Amino acid sequence: MKLDDFKLYLPKFLSAESDKELFDSLRGFPNNIDSRIYTNYLTNSDIIYQGDGIEEMLCVNLPDATIKPVPSMILSNTCDVDLTNVRNFPSQLVYAPIFNLEKYQNSLYKNSEKAKEQIDSHIQSVKDQKITQIFYLPKVQGKMDDSIVFFDKVCNFPNKLVPRENLKDRKLFTLSDYGAYLFLLKLSIHFTRIQDKVERKSLRI
Repeated sequence: MKLDDFKLYLPKFLSAESDKELFDSLRGFPNNIDSRIYTNYLTNSDIIYQGDGIEEMLCVNLPDATIKPVPSMILSNTCDVDLTNVRNFPSQLVYAPIFNLEKYQNSLYKNSEKAKEQIDSHIQSVKDQKITQIFYLPKVQGKMDDSIVFFDKVCNFPNKLVPRENLKDRKLFTLSDYGAYLFLLKLSIHFTRIQDKVERKSLRI
């Protein structure tokens, strides 16, 4: 697909200025995965947006049953967890823990059977967003070092029990249009790509 074809799939609600900014950012991918994937435009909002980084979300990593509060990235759709969106059933907030990239890299150096050069190449692929199940998060000055999120390490918590009053104090980041586009693209590829090469014929009725 040519880059210009991406214009067909850009969000239609953006202003002309934001539309151009997003397209220019996509043009520079993957050499511009830095602070521009974040925005400070929504800093004071008490809404949980898809892709937000929030501190002290309860996580468990089974079979270890220990539950502890850790920084996490929201996977749920923004509308689904909007408290003003009245539903016939209670919604759960779905999220995945955020891991420090340097600690992950050092763990691979210590425990992996692969050579250092192979590990370094893997880390660069992570930073270039080439690993489908990992989303790379550049550092947020004063809040978070370079980090990663594994899409297959998912947790959930009752949406209404996550307080919104002090949300801005717990938010590590909110994604920009560019960051959100990359995030949704990778999330979609991880969960919905059809590449298993398995025929799934219907039951004969």
